[in-house]
Amino acid sequence: MDFTIMPIKTHAQLYPDLFEAIQLSGVYQDSKYFVDATPKYAPDVIVRAYQLEYLDKGFEISDFVERHFKAPETVGENYQESAKRPVREHIDNLWQILARPADIEDPHSSLIALPNPYVVPGGRFREIYYWDSYFTMLGLMDSAQVDTVEPMIDNFAYLIDQLGFIPNGNRSYFCTRSQPPFFALMVDLLAQSKDVESVYLRYLPQLETEYAFWMRGEDQLTIQGQAVHRVVKVEGGCLNRYWDDSDQPRPESYAEDMELAAHSDRNSAELFRDIRAACESGWDFTSRWFLEPGQFNSIVTTSILPIDLNCLMHNLECALAKAYTFSGQLDKKLEMQQRCSFRKNAIQGLFYNNHSGMFVDLDINSFKPTGVSSLAGVYPLFFKLASHDQAISVAKKLASEFLQAGGWLTTLNTTSQQWDSPNGWAPLQWICYQGLINYGFDDDAHEGASRWVGNNLKVYKTTGKLVEKYNVIDLGLPAVGGEYEVQHGFGWTNGVLVKLMNELNL
Repeated sequence: MDFTIMPIKTHAQLYPDLFEAIQLSGVYQDSKYFVDATPKYAPDVIVRAYQLEYLDKGFEISDFVERHFKAPETVGENYQESAKRPVREHIDNLWQILARPADIEDPHSSLIALPNPYVVPGGRFREIYYWDSYFTMLGLMDSAQVDTVEPMIDNFAYLIDQLGFIPNGNRSYFCTRSQPPFFALMVDLLAQSKDVESVYLRYLPQLETEYAFWMRGEDQLTIQGQAVHRVVKVEGGCLNRYWDDSDQPRPESYAEDMELAAHSDRNSAELFRDIRAACESGWDFTSRWFLEPGQFNSIVTTSILPIDLNCLMHNLECALAKAYTFSGQLDKKLEMQQRCSFRKNAIQGLFYNNHSGMFVDLDINSFKPTGVSSLAGVYPLFFKLASHDQAISVAKKLASEFLQAGGWLTTLNTTSQQWDSPNGWAPLQWICYQGLINYGFDDDAHEGASRWVGNNLKVYKTTGKLVEKYNVIDLGLPAVGGEYEVQHGFGWTNGVLVKLMNELNL
């Protein structure tokens, strides 16, 4: 099927007055509801109807929306499961529930139509998400579903071809930002089950395009500390930060952003950009991005060099070097190898903090640690970028401070944010497990993974659900924080649980 993405407009642009009225009215508990709703009529018809009706006595905005828009689904909302069913059977059923066929193109929907089937996370997350999908793929591959994984990777390649990058998710309102660049890891995952050379050559154009997206503006940098888009100048080269090309309130969280801005003395555009950049990180939200751990309006994401992002960029550079080897482009291979070497040295040198014994995020202005220890600091072990001594130090830190009864803590800060204590998240459990295995800390890896699996199974036996995040300190309590209720389904939880159960021979 030949797909062409229409000029992408958000609901905020298509129905400006109606959009703001709905999002600020509080008629829907979740701001994502309206921007995911599908119009029943052409936008100009809906706009004229609203202009004619909204001043009428007795006008109800919720009634208007119901008459003019099709409500979005909540994925798996009506799925009931007996906790007596073995969890692997539960997950096998969930894969079918979370699966979506190739989309039918609708130029007025916020959904960007994808040409191949895909798997969504679940709950309110009714579209494909970028970094989520890698961890979902881990479980699908271990469930012998390579025929499900390959079309998903092709969808991401399609998005790169159409947009020049992979958006946060396949929604129009996500098209100003990406998410952690896991595409190269997806390609390698597929290559492990097929001919390596042909897979890398097949996706080489998309790997190049994604790298160009993340490195855009590199040629504009001249002095240390200067930042443009997602690149930051350091001595000898460039590193990366999270960014968003928009400085407006998020359409899917419009009321929340407007309320925060109203109670902040910060420049609204800068505040919105930092909020959006945190969403690009996937860690929305966490004290990693705050100047003051408990103060949301102190968010400064764009002023931080994240350790995890730069490890992912190193992996992308290495993937390109491998692809260039297969394609015979030796000059480009050499350039990428040099970039890999520079970034590895920066990760071992700049990002490792002797005082804390962890890899840390850095402040762009001073290149000093931000002061927040998190599981992002385990990425160098996951990608085998740490020295032996650094790995020993990180492993000790994980065992003494991060490991809890139900898995590894995300950060050591207890706040109201969902990517802080007491929560744990499936993707980071896999990063920790594999990172420890890479350096021979098998016992530590198995202990943490066993606790996480046990936590997942305890909640499943109690509720019949697998959820997006877990309380790893008190296994009797749910996870906390976030702009929405805890969602179940759940793509990356299922994927990592299957993978870890196989690793532990459970």
